[in-house]
Amino acid sequence: METFVDPILEFFNFWQTVDPHKLVRFFWFAFILEFPRYVVFDFVFLGAYHIKRFANRNRERLARTALFDEHPLVSVIVPGKNEGENIYKLVRSLREQTYKNLEIIVVDDGSDDDTRTICDDLKDNGFLDVYLRSEIRGGKASASNLGLRYSKGGLVLLLDADSSFDRDAVENILVPFYMDDEIGAIGGNIKVRNADDSVCTSLQAIEYLKSISVGRAVASFLGIYRVIPGAFGAFRREILDRVGGWDVGPGLDGDITVKIRKIGYKIHFEKTAICFTTAPATYRVLTRQRLRWYKSLVRFRIRKHKDVYLPTENFSLSNFVSFVENIFFNVVLDVKWFIYMADMAFNYHSMLKFIIPMNYLIYLTFNLLQFIVMLSLSERWRNDVKLFIYIPLAPIYAGLYLRVVRTVAYTLEFFYKRSYEDPWNPWKVSKKAMSEGM
Repeated sequence: METFVDPILEFFNFWQTVDPHKLVRFFWFAFILEFPRYVVFDFVFLGAYHIKRFANRNRERLARTALFDEHPLVSVIVPGKNEGENIYKLVRSLREQTYKNLEIIVVDDGSDDDTRTICDDLKDNGFLDVYLRSEIRGGKASASNLGLRYSKGGLVLLLDADSSFDRDAVENILVPFYMDDEIGAIGGNIKVRNADDSVCTSLQAIEYLKSISVGRAVASFLGIYRVIPGAFGAFRREILDRVGGWDVGPGLDGDITVKIRKIGYKIHFEKTAICFTTAPATYRVLTRQRLRWYKSLVRFRIRKHKDVYLPTENFSLSNFVSFVENIFFNVVLDVKWFIYMADMAFNYHSMLKFIIPMNYLIYLTFNLLQFIVMLSLSERWRNDVKLFIYIPLAPIYAGLYLRVVRTVAYTLEFFYKRSYEDPWNPWKVSKKAMSEGM
């Protein structure tokens, strides 16, 4: 009778007989295409990041002093629909900030809950500066632009209503403006608030640590950072005016970031500006969210802003590299992965019972190494280390589930332009955007 140990022994015995050339043939995708980008790069960056932060500590201290000496008015724009239950918590979080000169503007995008009553109460008690309401829903871009029109600050924060912050988050996200006049916008460090709600949210917490806390820090360090998150982003007011504010559509956060980069300004990621957001607790809701996010890559980075790839007079090497890196590692490698799997299934179908488990172990090792980098950069590593028990699921979550969702989204957008049918935007707005090529 076969025992549980027998397949394990067979597995290890098989790999002891495989020569190095065969190993390269079996695992070229992992070691040649993904290991350098997702593991080696992170460790190289880790040292460079700490060296740069140490070298800039005096500049940062002077910039922080300059911020408080100038004490500029900062307009906080909060667009949303049916966010009544979140408004009190958000306002409380903002009032606890170390930076106090804030103008809080809530834009109610056609809510049918108690948002209006709550905001009127907050305004009457002096906790809210401006409350704007659109009776007919226009979408997040429309609401954000309405808030911008009524704002008075020279610096602007765009927040999601369900966000909450470390007490020094606003201060920290503003400081880089005083370190470099060429910085046009700054993205905050988004983390998952409800990581303990389900396995789904725990895996997203790991993903956010990897792709935002580490991934965006790497991109910013290299000058190719490309998405100011809608949950927590800071902008110079005059630059928002120059680019015409936000254009409609899912992915508007990445879109406005590209618009700012295209007029010659830098985009910065501030790791110390911590914002917490509520992640989808079920895979059904998460899938809908990610389909929307991934379709925007095709819509904006391949269609709308295709001029970034062309050698025009406004050509920028950093923008070109940012786009190419994004398309290669998200679209091209997705296609390559399916080609790789088809290759293994067709040419080595009898060995799949060894190849697939070994692939899992390789990617598990990658994820463990990345987790070490995440913890070394985390200000809450004692809390984040609890996510370690979910690392064995991370290769399946990121390498299979998210890859399939991405591929479906890319296909729908490439061939059918489905982002224009997304209920996230009102149909009349999407129809207008399609007609104008937005």
